[in-house]
Amino acid sequence: MNILQKAKDYVEILFKDKLSSVYFYHNFIHTTYTVNKAEEIIKNSAVSKEDEEKVLLALWFHDTGYIECAQNHEEEGVKIMKDFLQKEDYPENYIEDVSKLILATKITYDPQNFLEQIVKDADCSHFAGHDYNDISDALRKEWELTNVRCFSNDEWNAGNLDMLKNKHKFYTEYAKTNWQSLKEKNIKKIEKKLEKDDEKKESKKDTSENKKDKDKEKEPKPDRSVDTLFRVTLSNHTRLSDIADSKANILLSVNAIIISVCLSVLVPKLDVPKNSHLIIPSFILLLSAVLTIIFAILSTKPNVTKAKFSLQDVADRKVNLLFFGNFNRMMFDDYHSAMNILIKDRDYIYDSMVKDLYYLGKVLDRKYRLLSITYQIFMAGIIISVLSFGYAFLSL
Repeated sequence: MNILQKAKDYVEILFKDKLSSVYFYHNFIHTTYTVNKAEEIIKNSAVSKEDEEKVLLALWFHDTGYIECAQNHEEEGVKIMKDFLQKEDYPENYIEDVSKLILATKITYDPQNFLEQIVKDADCSHFAGHDYNDISDALRKEWELTNVRCFSNDEWNAGNLDMLKNKHKFYTEYAKTNWQSLKEKNIKKIEKKLEKDDEKKESKKDTSENKKDKDKEKEPKPDRSVDTLFRVTLSNHTRLSDIADSKANILLSVNAIIISVCLSVLVPKLDVPKNSHLIIPSFILLLSAVLTIIFAILSTKPNVTKAKFSLQDVADRKVNLLFFGNFNRMMFDDYHSAMNILIKDRDYIYDSMVKDLYYLGKVLDRKYRLLSITYQIFMAGIIISVLSFGYAFLSL
């Protein structure tokens, strides 16, 4: 396993075990996105393999300091990176280069060389993202929950506009050529938001007292920050589930190949007397591959609970109408009536979404526990098999 894969696995486990759930933006998803964007720049630039490794290592660790605190997290990330690379026996001058690249991600820092420019552009690449609004909302919610500051819609949009127009710029030629135009589109979207807000303010000034009375009678609209919390959290849970499924699929493919090779090449030769010493090692290898496949399948196996509910259960809020396992046996007319009840009751909607989050979290916990067991079986099986084959050959 190369150092970049080790770093990725290390940071993923670190965030999973130690990062607070209030960090809706500075998390493993943002880190992975940043690394991917750096790879995109490097692929289209003249960068040596060693420099590429330094840049990607810096980006894997650049936000790990958030497990300790948000303030001066870059310095904390440097400490975590140093500890990791020292255990991998990397020289001090190499570690120092990676440290400088991590510190270059500070928002106020002006990059001094091409590698720092890559790191800086990758870390700010979301400014040119198609989902910039969602990412921005995640950061806003994170700041609110970590007591950095609460913003009104006008303050937040104005601050974003100022950052994109006046305070930020791309440094690498690739980013200027390919991302600047996308960033300009996001700037226009923010400007339109501010214009609409101004129009709403003007229209409110012109409304009559009767209109104000009607507005008071209306049910208050839900807080947008709550909607953002649910949207971002559900998105994070879904991505984590996809990551677990992809890891399980990799193990399934690898072990299916191992079994195919053993059955087609190794097993037919075991009936020869001179190869009898290979029977036990071959059996161990096949057994570990089969067990790995079984647990990988279990980790991806759907576990859907199904039940039949009445309209009274809906009225008593015992049904989560947002989950298909709860409504799949209902008649359409009953489901239609139940959804009308749900839509008109904001508390019922949030209650259903909370249940979705909770049970999705339970599913994720089961997936990752089984996946952890699967990796342990695979690793142990490979080690024991190799040792068994070695012993079998040496004992001849």
